[in-house]
Amino acid sequence: MKKILIYNSGGGLGDSIQLFPLLISLINYYKKTKFFYLGAHQNHFKDKLKEYNIDLETVDLDLKYFGFRWWHFFFASKRALTKGFGKYDLIIDLQTKFRNTLILSRIPHNSFYSRTFNGFFSSKKIKSNSLDHLENLSLFIEEDITELNFNIKNLSKEILNEAKRLLPDSNYVGFSVTQGNEYRKKSWSIYKFTALANKVLSKNKKPVFFIEKDKIDLIEKIKNQVPSAIFPEVNSKLACPALVTALSARLDTAVSIDNGIMHMMALANIPMIVLFGPTNSKKFAPKNKYTKILDSKIIHKTKDINSIEVDEVLSLI
Repeated sequence: MKKILIYNSGGGLGDSIQLFPLLISLINYYKKTKFFYLGAHQNHFKDKLKEYNIDLETVDLDLKYFGFRWWHFFFASKRALTKGFGKYDLIIDLQTKFRNTLILSRIPHNSFYSRTFNGFFSSKKIKSNSLDHLENLSLFIEEDITELNFNIKNLSKEILNEAKRLLPDSNYVGFSVTQGNEYRKKSWSIYKFTALANKVLSKNKKPVFFIEKDKIDLIEKIKNQVPSAIFPEVNSKLACPALVTALSARLDTAVSIDNGIMHMMALANIPMIVLFGPTNSKKFAPKNKYTKILDSKIIHKTKDINSIEVDEVLSLI
């Protein structure tokens, strides 16, 4: 194949980072293929995630929130052709909304892969109940695609050296405490985090908090509770998700709520403990084998993430 188009309807950094294994595996398998990215929102791969070096060319059809407006149906095909993108050998639909898939299928193509309505729109039907796109695509093209994960060595030496400068020793435990979107209460109490950090200190571990440097009040609140806490991003001129991944590679383990930083940490393939309340841990938790999940819905039968106790997390550390 010469041209493959990938469609992502998710808008968050975490949504894009979760695609890394799929994208890296496909790019490695189709070494001579040019990959195009069409998003309903901005292309983070060319923006905040550019330091990860995922090679995708952006497709801009001048249709904001592509797929989420019914009138896009009448313009998708024409815009794709008039803007010179032409016909794609394969379109990969990574979501399952009927409207979005129907509109996406209007873009000229030879083959179309989608799980919407149990693969109703796919140009080739496959027998699979799996939610894993890579597994399904292997069946779709009738070839085995080897799954690859992000390699920390793909980051620039500048970023890796900066991480080593900021965290030069060992015995670090990382904490990610802030949620990006406020529409769901996914945050564990900051006082529980600081209590956990102090217990970690008593075990001769060094607590490291991943908090953006502009959140001054929060940083000061944590410092008052945990005076020896480390805030590496405050001491760096660099500010990007890739630095978080590089710093995470220097941790013994990490504790995080469901947020974008959780996914940045997971790319370092380190042991993690992730806390879930209202959101779906099966859908959003990192997939590496070192991840341990504490889901309040499962262990305490409530969506209240603060029902999870400090000692429950400490026992896993």
